[in-house]
Amino acid sequence: MAEFDFDAVVVGAGAVGLACGYALSRRGLAVAVLEQDAAIGQGVSSRNSEVIHGGLYYATGSLKARLCVTGRRMLYAFLDAHHVAYDRCGKLVVATAADEVERLDAILEQARTNDVEGMCRLSRAEALAMEPELACVAALLSPQSGVFDSHGYMLALQGEIEGAGGAVVLSTPFEGATPLDGGGFSVRAGGAEPATLTCRYLVTAPGLSAQGVAAHIEGFPSEQIPEAHYGKGMYFRLQGKAPFARLIYPPPIPGALGTHYRRDLGGQAVFGPDLNFVDEPDYTVDPAAAEGFYRYIRKFWPGLPDGALAPDYAGVRPKLHGPGEPQPDFRIDGADVHGIAGLVALFGIESPGLTSSMAIGEEAADRLGL
Repeated sequence: MAEFDFDAVVVGAGAVGLACGYALSRRGLAVAVLEQDAAIGQGVSSRNSEVIHGGLYYATGSLKARLCVTGRRMLYAFLDAHHVAYDRCGKLVVATAADEVERLDAILEQARTNDVEGMCRLSRAEALAMEPELACVAALLSPQSGVFDSHGYMLALQGEIEGAGGAVVLSTPFEGATPLDGGGFSVRAGGAEPATLTCRYLVTAPGLSAQGVAAHIEGFPSEQIPEAHYGKGMYFRLQGKAPFARLIYPPPIPGALGTHYRRDLGGQAVFGPDLNFVDEPDYTVDPAAAEGFYRYIRKFWPGLPDGALAPDYAGVRPKLHGPGEPQPDFRIDGADVHGIAGLVALFGIESPGLTSSMAIGEEAADRLGL
């Protein structure tokens, strides 16, 4: 039997890559996680809402529906076990006009189909009793939704991988892989000290770089690499007291969940993200975008004062659809798709990828037959 440097190599040390490494470590494998940046979680994982999603919206039978609900349950248990901060504050999905009420009913039905616990419909009076500054005609309550310290979560995953004898290797970009005769891979890593290492299994979870990484795996069929689209979202922070204790979401917009409100773990209010498709990742925040934010937010919070929003940060989501196209499911592609034994390639892991991350890791391990 061939000797390998590691049982498994994971490309990408964001939340999903680290969760994949953790899932493989739990199966007794020696794992190396390669990360091109100088710290973990510097890409998609560091530029999101840090929301734990209930799993309300996703199509019946989809990976997103199954992995979000399972992943959320696993995530809360992991955060508890590792003393990582979170606030299971709950979420209100609000209809601000009569013509949106029917959409709430559809979301409620989908949430129950997806086995989301504790969902209930609220009248305007019931919603206002919870959040007096809210404007709505009706709402849904998702008590399982929350916010958490995503970086603390990733540090805990890293600790588990290293505690099991694995390695998280920073400043080490993936440069290519070649399947070996008899199974396994030769993986080329760059950086200050370029190296080649061998492994039995390879999992690619590099977020925005997923397509480029797949293209550098010898024998990966180009027709199985989906087109990449970049969905930029900007966030604005409220200068002043947070108006709501719970997450506040409008009904979803095409291709995203829409600009929402959260109170972060520090007690500050943040609004976002919006959605604009860009040609390349771009993290600038245009102060002029505030005008649209004021207009949108005042639908559910009429009390938003003029001049209270400050530009905060932007993220870019690795989308598999362009403007006006339906939002597809996660892609977790094994040998049945690309034909390469021992390889799982992830594409389009955007929301609810952070919530789903632990379940995505389990799914990747399962698809390797582990």
